[in-house]
Amino acid sequence: MADPELLLLDEPAAGLDLGGREELLSALTELAGDRRSPAMVLVTHHVEEIPVGFTHALLLREGQVVAAGPLEETLTADNLSTTYGMPVALDARDGRWSARRA
Repeated sequence: MADPELLLLDEPAAGLDLGGREELLSALTELAGDRRSPAMVLVTHHVEEIPVGFTHALLLREGQVVAAGPLEETLTADNLSTTYGMPVALDARDGRWSARRA
Protein backbone atom coordinates (compact mmCIF):
# COMPACT_ATOMS: atom_id res chain seq x y z
CA MET A 1 0.00 0.00 0.00
CA ALA A 2 3.00 2.31 0.21
CA ASP A 3 3.07 2.79 -3.56
CA PRO A 4 -0.40 2.06 -5.00
CA GLU A 5 -1.06 2.14 -8.74
CA LEU A 6 -4.68 3.22 -8.28
CA LEU A 7 -6.35 5.44 -5.70
CA LEU A 8 -10.14 5.00 -5.37
CA LEU A 9 -11.91 7.89 -3.65
CA ASP A 10 -15.59 7.28 -2.87
CA GLU A 11 -17.20 10.53 -1.70
CA PRO A 12 -14.03 11.61 0.18
CA ALA A 13 -15.45 15.04 1.08
CA ALA A 14 -18.70 13.70 2.56
CA GLY A 15 -19.11 15.06 6.06
CA LEU A 16 -16.33 17.63 5.75
CA ASP A 17 -16.92 21.30 6.45
CA LEU A 18 -15.90 23.90 3.87
CA GLY A 19 -12.37 24.24 5.25
CA GLY A 20 -11.80 20.49 5.37
CA ARG A 21 -13.18 20.06 1.86
CA GLU A 22 -10.90 22.77 0.46
CA GLU A 23 -7.85 21.24 2.19
CA LEU A 24 -8.71 17.84 0.70
CA LEU A 25 -9.21 19.33 -2.78
CA SER A 26 -5.90 21.17 -2.52
CA ALA A 27 -4.12 17.91 -1.69
CA LEU A 28 -5.87 16.07 -4.53
CA THR A 29 -5.03 18.89 -6.95
CA GLU A 30 -1.38 18.54 -5.97
CA LEU A 31 -1.52 14.77 -6.50
CA ALA A 32 -3.24 15.22 -9.88
CA GLY A 33 -0.35 17.41 -11.02
CA ASP A 34 2.35 14.94 -9.99
CA ARG A 35 3.22 12.39 -12.69
CA ARG A 36 4.46 10.01 -9.99
CA SER A 37 1.02 9.87 -8.36
CA PRO A 38 -1.24 6.87 -8.89
CA ALA A 39 -4.21 7.03 -11.22
CA MET A 40 -7.21 8.36 -9.29
CA VAL A 41 -10.91 7.61 -9.52
CA LEU A 42 -13.17 10.02 -7.63
CA VAL A 43 -16.86 9.31 -6.98
CA THR A 44 -18.94 12.37 -6.11
CA HIS A 45 -22.41 13.83 -6.53
CA HIS A 46 -21.07 17.39 -6.31
CA VAL A 47 -19.16 19.00 -9.20
CA GLU A 48 -17.69 21.46 -6.68
CA GLU A 49 -15.64 18.55 -5.37
CA ILE A 50 -13.82 17.84 -8.63
CA PRO A 51 -10.17 18.83 -8.08
CA VAL A 52 -8.26 20.89 -10.61
CA GLY A 53 -6.17 18.58 -12.77
CA PHE A 54 -8.70 15.78 -13.09
CA THR A 55 -9.10 15.08 -16.78
CA HIS A 56 -12.07 12.77 -17.43
CA ALA A 57 -15.62 12.25 -16.22
CA LEU A 58 -18.25 9.53 -16.31
CA LEU A 59 -21.85 10.56 -15.60
CA LEU A 60 -24.32 7.87 -14.53
CA ARG A 61 -28.08 7.86 -14.04
CA GLU A 62 -29.74 4.74 -12.67
CA GLY A 63 -26.69 2.66 -13.57
CA GLN A 64 -26.63 3.82 -17.19
CA VAL A 65 -23.91 5.97 -18.77
CA VAL A 66 -25.17 9.45 -19.65
CA ALA A 67 -21.81 10.73 -20.89
CA ALA A 68 -18.12 9.88 -20.63
CA GLY A 69 -14.90 11.43 -21.83
CA PRO A 70 -12.70 14.47 -21.32
CA LEU A 71 -14.01 16.60 -18.46
CA GLU A 72 -14.61 19.77 -20.47
CA GLU A 73 -16.61 17.86 -23.09
CA THR A 74 -18.54 15.64 -20.69
CA LEU A 75 -19.38 18.02 -17.87
CA THR A 76 -22.04 20.16 -19.54
CA ALA A 77 -25.30 21.64 -18.32
CA ASP A 78 -27.22 19.39 -20.72
CA ASN A 79 -25.46 16.23 -19.52
CA LEU A 80 -25.89 17.19 -15.85
CA SER A 81 -29.55 18.01 -16.44
CA THR A 82 -30.04 14.52 -17.85
CA THR A 83 -28.02 12.96 -15.03
CA TYR A 84 -29.94 14.72 -12.25
CA GLY A 85 -33.32 14.71 -13.97
CA MET A 86 -33.80 18.46 -13.58
CA PRO A 87 -32.51 21.61 -15.31
CA VAL A 88 -28.98 22.39 -14.15
CA ALA A 89 -26.91 25.52 -14.65
CA LEU A 90 -23.16 24.88 -14.70
CA ASP A 91 -20.34 27.35 -14.15
CA ALA A 92 -16.56 26.98 -14.30
CA ARG A 93 -13.98 29.37 -12.91
CA ASP A 94 -10.23 28.85 -12.48
CA GLY A 95 -10.57 25.11 -13.12
CA ARG A 96 -13.31 24.64 -10.50
CA TRP A 97 -16.93 23.82 -11.25
CA SER A 98 -20.22 24.74 -9.62
CA ALA A 99 -23.76 23.66 -10.40
CA ARG A 100 -27.20 24.75 -9.30
CA ARG A 101 -30.78 24.18 -10.33
CA ALA A 102 -31.56 26.32 -13.37
